[in-house]
Amino acid sequence: MKLLSVNLGRPLPVSYTEQPDGVTGIDKRPVDTAVRVAAPGPKGLGASGLAGDAVCHTRHHGGDDQAVYAFAREDLDGWERELGRTLGNGAFGENLTTAGVDVSGALIGERWRVGSQVVLEVTSGRIPCRTFQGHLGERGWVRRFTRKGAPGAYLRVIDPGEIRTGDPIEIVHRPEHEVTVALQFRAVTTERELLPRLLPAGTALHPESLAAARKYVADASS
Repeated sequence: MKLLSVNLGRPLPVSYTEQPDGVTGIDKRPVDTAVRVAAPGPKGLGASGLAGDAVCHTRHHGGDDQAVYAFAREDLDGWERELGRTLGNGAFGENLTTAGVDVSGALIGERWRVGSQVVLEVTSGRIPCRTFQGHLGERGWVRRFTRKGAPGAYLRVIDPGEIRTGDPIEIVHRPEHEVTVALQFRAVTTERELLPRLLPAGTALHPESLAAARKYVADASS
């Protein structure tokens, strides 16, 4: 398991973003230098966990529980075959393009050591948006990506430090529950009846997913 590339984005004006200022940082490109990784702060105030990476709209993106976004090269290869086009590392706006890691099959609360210093913790899957669709230029992309159910993973920073392309990735902790990123994603998108099954992951879950699961259970019992 290793890090194929570290990808950073810069603010770019585009025609397709749903944001009123028309700027997005979704266009991530691989970099060759070491990158500092640290917890960026609360959502709405903090941005990316990677130094030099642009998160333009902190209402929905960035913050401690979405500090880093990882996507598997194997899944990008699958989309290349399905879409009939080349998808470079960073094409889905991911900060980390991995090899040998079942990213969407990772457990919520699973911890990865990347390189010698950084430890990250899995929190949730990525919810697609119209900016993502516009970036790829694929009609119906939000629905298609959601239907696939392999969203990649958001991670929070447990131990800060530096990472670089080629660093090994090691799973240093696996929780005892069975709540995967893929299950969490389905529960918060297309199969809300699965929300109670997220509760064993506890506070390792992205806070919004945990709140949704607790509300679903409370409403069902009232």
